[in-house]
Amino acid sequence: MNNKKKTAVIIAAAGTGKRMGSSIPKQYLKIGGEPILLKSIRAFCDNKEIDWIVVVTNGDYIQACLEMKDRYGLDKIQAVIEGGEERQDSVYRAIVEIDRLCPEIEYVLVHDGARPFVRQETINAVLEAAEEKGAAVACVPVKDSIRQEKDGESANLPRQRLYAVQTPQGFQKEILRKAYEQAFADGYYGTDDATLAERIGQSVALVRGTYDNIKITTREDMPMESRVGTGFDVHQLKEGLPLVLGGVKIPFEKGLLGHSDADVLVHALMDALLGAAALGDIGRHFPDTDPQYRGISSMELLRRVKGMLDKNGWRVGNVDLTLMAQRPKIKSLIGDMTDNLSKTLDLETCRINIKGTTTERLGFVGREEGIAAQAVCLLYR
Repeated sequence: MNNKKKTAVIIAAAGTGKRMGSSIPKQYLKIGGEPILLKSIRAFCDNKEIDWIVVVTNGDYIQACLEMKDRYGLDKIQAVIEGGEERQDSVYRAIVEIDRLCPEIEYVLVHDGARPFVRQETINAVLEAAEEKGAAVACVPVKDSIRQEKDGESANLPRQRLYAVQTPQGFQKEILRKAYEQAFADGYYGTDDATLAERIGQSVALVRGTYDNIKITTREDMPMESRVGTGFDVHQLKEGLPLVLGGVKIPFEKGLLGHSDADVLVHALMDALLGAAALGDIGRHFPDTDPQYRGISSMELLRRVKGMLDKNGWRVGNVDLTLMAQRPKIKSLIGDMTDNLSKTLDLETCRINIKGTTTERLGFVGREEGIAAQAVCLLYR
């Protein structure tokens, strides 16, 4: 490989990730505690053949990218720019930016920001092939049988000569720029950079990639991270107050004392969920010194906790709740409580377990001075 030739990498990270079903773009979700995009960028920062990196991202996340650069010392990032309507628009903006800021760049690699497991040997092989052939793509032979549909019928395609295309894709810069300019002149939008290069008569070399160099597109692609959380809460019983447990108002001569509606079961659950996600506890988010939470429904607070989980990419796997009370008995109410939690957490009822127990008349629970609750939950992303 000719080390004297300057090479830039375009990280395409402007997608919104609609197929992921997350409230934030998929490239900002975390794997092993780090954003997917960080892992993708770091692979090229660690490669000595790479001189420049341009990140193209959603306009709302430019500042997040700049902060990521500073926090993790990603010094090869020379520009973070806003993407366009389509991937093709975004990559072309990066090509223009490279020409403007560093016209001496000779080779350009284009890589998906949501492809965090690329290996150094793949990067090097693509760059070597691009220097030799002018254009190259990482790819792997397809493993599955492939059928092509036409007019409601299908036919087998021999897989021996079929490859699944990956990134990085590498090019002489002038070839890539010419390919993009011709595509725009023709009003053509392709699915990848190599397709545009082929349209101007450029042959594209195939470089054997690795099967673990996947693009994170849907939740099924995410390596699962799971966490367990526990929560415990207790409230004093007082005469003349309403009793709410699991969002169900229960006729009883006493109720639970608290700043909100004092739903001890839901409070324990919220602490378990927040703890598993490392987001603190209910006292931090809904302090009893804040008048806006006086008398508020704990189910409403649970809905807000669910929003926090969604924002951080967490989904609830299951919850197991234990209510400790001498009285009242809750057996006949468990179904309603389960339904309430199911609707608020958007969780199947088969993933929610609620059970009640006494303390055999021991302690404050046994003396009917208060009610306690314990919760365990599993989160995953």
